[in-house]
Amino acid sequence: MDRFETLTAFVAVADHRGFAAAARTLGSSPPSITRAVAALERHLGVSLFHRSTRAVSLTDEGVAFLDRARRILTDLREAEQIVTGGRSMPRGQLYVTAPTFFGRLHVLPVINELLARHEALNARMMLFDRNVRIVEEGIDVAVRIGTLTDSSLRTVAIGSVRQTIVASPAYVAEHGLPRTPVDLKAHRCIAGNGIRIGNAWPFGAKADEVVQVTPRLTLNTIDAAIAAAEAGQGFANVLSYQVADAIKAGRLVPVLTDHAPPPLPVSLLYDPGRAAMPAVRAFIEAMRDRARMRTWQ
Repeated sequence: MDRFETLTAFVAVADHRGFAAAARTLGSSPPSITRAVAALERHLGVSLFHRSTRAVSLTDEGVAFLDRARRILTDLREAEQIVTGGRSMPRGQLYVTAPTFFGRLHVLPVINELLARHEALNARMMLFDRNVRIVEEGIDVAVRIGTLTDSSLRTVAIGSVRQTIVASPAYVAEHGLPRTPVDLKAHRCIAGNGIRIGNAWPFGAKADEVVQVTPRLTLNTIDAAIAAAEAGQGFANVLSYQVADAIKAGRLVPVLTDHAPPPLPVSLLYDPGRAAMPAVRAFIEAMRDRARMRTWQ
């Protein structure tokens, strides 16, 4: 059996934790996927999965082999794109990850435009408010917000976003404006549990003035925090792009803008080995174009 097919089947079973689910994803049959994995196990001389009537899980050998298998499949996909797809026309699959809110507002429109322009291109997006392993997961480009740690990945800066404290006009009319960050302690505040920032809100040119707010309401998504602020529940700490439309429409009022901490960079990260892929180059250039429009600044 073709080695590419066996590796593809193995990764699909590992990802979907089952032979039937892997078969549905790959458009194959469960017996075919079972035979492919069995052939790979015979070739390697190890068991890659623990099998039971209820669950499938990786063995220690399977865990050790999974990242390598992903890397092999990714390298092969890149080689095929370059050889069969030419060096100028985006085609094949583009795999992108981004923060959930930013991805929906500013990355998905770029993907939509690329798909409309290039019939041979497909795309897969993962929207997470956490960092994922780019190389190990076979991701082509990751959109990141915030300061980056040193790594072997290539980085393209495409802009920045700012911390923005907002409340509804009705709340401000009733309770007044905070003049300094510490004034927030006397106001109702909306905090996040599991999102960008919790109860410690930074301010100042070095982000070293931290105000510990006592939240009236705690939520676990940005959408909900913004909706609560619009409903008059108090001040929310969000990022500029997340409330740009609400501020423009007058549903929210920004405050303490002179006390904001330094902007957070918006960057694209990708493995240098993917730089030659037409789809990667097209996506990066399209994101740069969107940044030049100052859509999220």
